[in-house]
Amino acid sequence: MKKLILLTLIFFPVIGVFGQPKTGISGAVEWDTLRINAVASLDLAQSGVKLPSGRTQGESLLNSSYLSLIQPCLLGLQVDSSSTMADLVDRGELNLMQIEAIARGANLTSPALSHDMKNITTSIKISISSISAFLLRHNRPSPVLRTLNPISTARYTGIIIIAVDELPVFGFKNTAMPVPCLFPKIWDSEMNLIYERYMLESQSQTQNAAMVRYSAVKNIFQNNPSGLSDELREIVGDRPLRIFARGVFGIKPTDLIIERSDALVIISSEENRRLLSQGKVVFILDESVLRFEFGE
Repeated sequence: MKKLILLTLIFFPVIGVFGQPKTGISGAVEWDTLRINAVASLDLAQSGVKLPSGRTQGESLLNSSYLSLIQPCLLGLQVDSSSTMADLVDRGELNLMQIEAIARGANLTSPALSHDMKNITTSIKISISSISAFLLRHNRPSPVLRTLNPISTARYTGIIIIAVDELPVFGFKNTAMPVPCLFPKIWDSEMNLIYERYMLESQSQTQNAAMVRYSAVKNIFQNNPSGLSDELREIVGDRPLRIFARGVFGIKPTDLIIERSDALVIISSEENRRLLSQGKVVFILDESVLRFEFGE
């Protein structure tokens, strides 16, 4: 961790030796929209900036500061059941120059004065899908598990796994609420690995960079023939396979366990296996875990 802090100071320098700008940030990681939305602000008076002559200076300070402001959020992002982005940096699998590159790819609005004229603010939007794509570096996907004894199954247009309640944690006697991450795994009840990140087709092969989408339960009970919201229908189509998760697995409860019989429906046909490799998978989680707020 000391190494990480030192690197942070190198790649995310504090602006100015004298009169450090007074900045802040608040926002949320929104897993259902796969976006990080935040607002960064600069306190003009406490930063020694006077209007109107200092507005350009204030905008410049804010634009220079947002990299260090958004960094803790990016480093805290859960990659899989055992690692955050900070863990990848600590292990040397990622460096802070790459974190900075992700931050520089954010969509920033033009700085604007607050109504009370005391702050300059800018909105920051970062696509979580773009972060997933950045970390997916394999060129050819690993094959999805097959079965020697396939069953007769219908052809589905997507896969929905419902996990809105606390579920048993594999290997323990307690339960836990499933939570999102960039690369969750799917296991069957015999602990065969059904889906993981390296089974996903590369971005050049599919426009869906996220291996799993997340949504709330209300979006599978809409008033239309499929019962799905328009957003979910774009991902899993009109005839998705619907499965209830039976448990969770991992240091963080990000990985879902499904019944072996449900897994066989997926892996018994080439068409259904392709749903995994194309990322046509949705996890339905409790709304309380789909949004993580940070900052002030």
